[in-house]
Amino acid sequence: MYDVVIIGAGVSGSASARELSRYRLKVCVVEKEEDVCCGTSKANSGIVHAGFDAPSGSLMAKLNVEGNQRMEALSKELDFHFKKNGSLVVCLQEEEMPNLQALYERGVANGVKDLRIIGREELVQLEPNISDEAVAALYAPTGGIVCPFGMNIAFAENAAANGVEFQFDTEVTGFEKKGENWIVKTNQGNIETRYIVNAAGVYADVFHNMVSEKKIHITPRRGDYCLLDRATEGFVTHTIFQLPGKQGKGVLVSPTVHGNTLVGPTAIDIDNKEGTNTTQEGIDELIRKGGATVKDLPIRQVITSFAGLRAHEEGHEFIIGEVEGAKGFIDCAGIESPGLTSAPAIGRMIADIVKDLTKAEPNPDFVGTRKGILNPKTLKKEERAALIKEKPEYGNIICRCEMISEGEIMDAINRPLGAKSLDGVKRRTRAGMGRCQAGFCSPRTIEILARERGVEASEITKSGGNSKIIAGINKDSI
Repeated sequence: MYDVVIIGAGVSGSASARELSRYRLKVCVVEKEEDVCCGTSKANSGIVHAGFDAPSGSLMAKLNVEGNQRMEALSKELDFHFKKNGSLVVCLQEEEMPNLQALYERGVANGVKDLRIIGREELVQLEPNISDEAVAALYAPTGGIVCPFGMNIAFAENAAANGVEFQFDTEVTGFEKKGENWIVKTNQGNIETRYIVNAAGVYADVFHNMVSEKKIHITPRRGDYCLLDRATEGFVTHTIFQLPGKQGKGVLVSPTVHGNTLVGPTAIDIDNKEGTNTTQEGIDELIRKGGATVKDLPIRQVITSFAGLRAHEEGHEFIIGEVEGAKGFIDCAGIESPGLTSAPAIGRMIADIVKDLTKAEPNPDFVGTRKGILNPKTLKKEERAALIKEKPEYGNIICRCEMISEGEIMDAINRPLGAKSLDGVKRRTRAGMGRCQAGFCSPRTIEILARERGVEASEITKSGGNSKIIAGINKDSI
């Protein structure tokens, strides 16, 4: 019996879990995948939006600005990568200047600080590789970039440290009302709870529509991306947007917090809620559009391409609150861009709703800080030598592209909500994210996972489920 069951361990669900752990509540997060951060939250731009794009007066605008303002302090509390690099919305034609001015005025109305429109001369000083066609830009110094995996995992780990339970490989199949409580039906059995938080991403409409006569519809909007090698670091230093169109902000070109360059996303509405395959058409489109705002885009430095799905609700607005006619069922739906930026504020809003409904008291044992995985490269030479002397695993480099040690991988596996798969290790340490895309380090990472988890190497998967890497081991041949 729980006070709250949260469906979905993406960034919204994990942020909500962390905020709810501030109170004396028994909370459980159920996730159909094998780890946190396996849906929309793992495949996005990693952008901390300033807040000028969402319609003034909308919940989306309010939570965007609040999330942006909290991000820097939160990154220090929870030890995840964040950089306030600023953003530029580029205008390529003089006749579009009124649209840029309208975006500026909307940002001011939304409460975005230090916004200003800059001319070509200053724009070129900020970004030497900007397109020769660029005439002006909206400059937002409060824009930033974040590691989306690190942020999501940090929320979840801190929630777990404060008593929140996580159940993975647990797929919700339905609901039943039992007096004042809910029965959450899953493939692992039934769970009873007083309240449900529906943070299920592209599936949030499915669960909402099971309990409400007022239906909502979420369209999976696929976005293709290209990730460029870290050799391109410095090609751009700000996040460069195009003037928004009907389907969002267009293709951006941005640095990442780890030194790569990211190009994307496209915006293609599909029916398949699992349709994260890239397409040649999508990649061609993002290369063409990305090259419109910057010149000499080093697209030959691509090391991988991927696609993510945004949970686009028809009204293009976050849906957060108790569902009419379904007492105790709380929606956290339609969380598309700027959902990542808004996550800290979304989590707080969900917690406030539950706190008001339950009259929950503060948790006196709540700890609001968390330390991430130790990175030996950040230590001074003497400190690193002392660490390796004490723990030699930190001197054994497994991933040569990203210079990730065995010690870091062991930490990723053995910490709260530790990695169980190659992708779990990759998202926590970056082992396998470099130029060779795990071609070199996968065998050793599999060995370490098997050893630390006490299972056969053939049981280790790429990303849970049936994604096994090794078909079988003939021990007689070893």
